[in-house]
Amino acid sequence: MRFIVSSSYLLKKLQIIGGVINSNNTMPILENFLFELSENKLIVSASDLETTIKGVIEVESTDTASIVVPYKILIDTLKTFTEQALTFFINDNNTIDIVSNNGKYTLAYLDSQEFPTVVEIENVNHITLKGHILATAIQSTFFATGNDDLRPIMNGVFFNFTEEALIFAATDAHKLVKYERQDIKSAEPSSFVIPKKPLNLLKGILAGSETEVTIEYNQSNAKFSFDQLDYVCRLIDGTYPNYEAVIPRENPNKLIVNRTLLLNSTKRISNFASKATHQMRVKITGNSLQIFAEDIEYNNRANETIPCNYEGDDMEIGFNSKFFMEMLSNLSSDDILLEMSYSNRPGILTPADGLDEGEKIYMLVMPTMLNENV
Repeated sequence: MRFIVSSSYLLKKLQIIGGVINSNNTMPILENFLFELSENKLIVSASDLETTIKGVIEVESTDTASIVVPYKILIDTLKTFTEQALTFFINDNNTIDIVSNNGKYTLAYLDSQEFPTVVEIENVNHITLKGHILATAIQSTFFATGNDDLRPIMNGVFFNFTEEALIFAATDAHKLVKYERQDIKSAEPSSFVIPKKPLNLLKGILAGSETEVTIEYNQSNAKFSFDQLDYVCRLIDGTYPNYEAVIPRENPNKLIVNRTLLLNSTKRISNFASKATHQMRVKITGNSLQIFAEDIEYNNRANETIPCNYEGDDMEIGFNSKFFMEMLSNLSSDDILLEMSYSNRPGILTPADGLDEGEKIYMLVMPTMLNENV
């Protein structure tokens, strides 16, 4: 049995599918690809038991076969080839011969029955959206996900599909981000939590893509399908916290400032903040924004003043500079809008420009208790 395939095309596909393979698997079989040859199609699967990626690769063949092929040696070998046609011969003695323009390379394969069965999703709902929209939703929320084994429900992104909008949210109890697309609606309201690993893989591949992505989901699994690739992942079980309850509705104090100017200022000021609290103090009077930080233990302190447009009462509020920088870094607008009510209530950070029609991003900035020494 044999098949012929382009070396660069095969490498590109296998690198995407192999992104799910861990370097320290508890099951050695998971350090391999499952190859399922069916005439002119080679279906390749890889899994870590939580997430499985399956892709279709076009090949020249008239044969059928099902084998398990080692990931590392195959990828490392393919990386060394210039573009050329490779011929794979599948032998009965559990070996594969790879024939190139200059040589032959033999590696062992395993029985396909040893590979974990890929989950088939049944009784599904589905929705379709552009790849770049999904990538932006993931990129905007991913950094706010938790990493807490005691609260696993917060270790992923909350997908909430409603008849009014698609909503994506993430929080680690210190940061909260809500990304909303009011221009896309779901006929079947549903909500579920996707773990971080498959989302991290998806956002890298789909950034800027106009490809249509179909999301199928039920009570326990979700599948993302596009470009002859399927990403199947297990959902995080549990009830997501009611994050809407902590978002303040009345925010009369509104600040608009250049995002890059504020980000760079915060980066400098944060170097002088306490390493324990990362606290910075923000004081707004008129159209002047002052930022202070101090580390009493080392007698370090810094302050800056930057211009802004402000409507509201004079305010003084504390923020964690580390979290504040994360939020500013994950926005791409020229200017940002910071809406506030009181110094002990969260502020809402949103882009002041650069959004598509129907697109909204809300980042909740939690206040810190101000000390009296700055």
